[in-house]
Amino acid sequence: MIVLALTMLHGCATVPVTGRKQLSLVSSGEINQMAAQQYREVIAKGPLSNNAEQTQLVKRVGVRIQKAVEKYMADKGASSQLAGFNWEFNLIQDDKTMNAWCMPGGKVAFYTGILPICKDELGVAVVMGHEVAHAIANHGAERMSQGLLAEFGMSTLGAAMGQNPSATQQIFMQAVGVGTNVGMLKFSRSHESEADHMGLIFMAMAGYDPASAPKFWERMATLGGGAAPPEFLSTHPSHDTRIKDLEGWIPEANQYYKK
Repeated sequence: MIVLALTMLHGCATVPVTGRKQLSLVSSGEINQMAAQQYREVIAKGPLSNNAEQTQLVKRVGVRIQKAVEKYMADKGASSQLAGFNWEFNLIQDDKTMNAWCMPGGKVAFYTGILPICKDELGVAVVMGHEVAHAIANHGAERMSQGLLAEFGMSTLGAAMGQNPSATQQIFMQAVGVGTNVGMLKFSRSHESEADHMGLIFMAMAGYDPASAPKFWERMATLGGGAAPPEFLSTHPSHDTRIKDLEGWIPEANQYYKK
């Protein structure tokens, strides 16, 4: 228990914007490298959208959010936390998948299925800010640190790979959002809310009205199709909870918003 306590003490980091302390036993360099490889595999399978207008929309919004993040981190004297980020923004042709994600290291993918719910550039900015926030908050590394502790005890990533590479790869896949684990549901909901909060700040800094964020989730609730699962069984906050929280954060985000 003493060794575990020391590990937790020395393996902590602080999330930008929210200031929350998080477990960090995996370096950003390690998980960024794994994410880059996984991202290349996803993009290679594609297919990428051949709609030039939609593709440019995603890339344009992505670059604006990227610059906002870089400015925010520079203003906080934390630019070093973005070391190893090689930003990419791609649109995958899949009209049935209403999703987008950002892997560690700034590797972003949107699916064409979410664009009707985004509706316009503001909607894309809401989603982009949220997904990028997951990477800036090091949620992937935090989740992987939790998984390594649960699976191997106090272990480094290198030791885990040497001991059981397949299990370690599975932990990585879950850490970046591939697969679910009931034991981590509350933890994941906390990450989703944190990404909502941070994403609102980033989109506001990028020149997008933060008041559009609740409107996006209202559309998601209406157009997403099918009833959402009860909040206690979901890795995401309920739409009503999400909208209420976002409305509460808008005054803070407006301090960063310049039309």
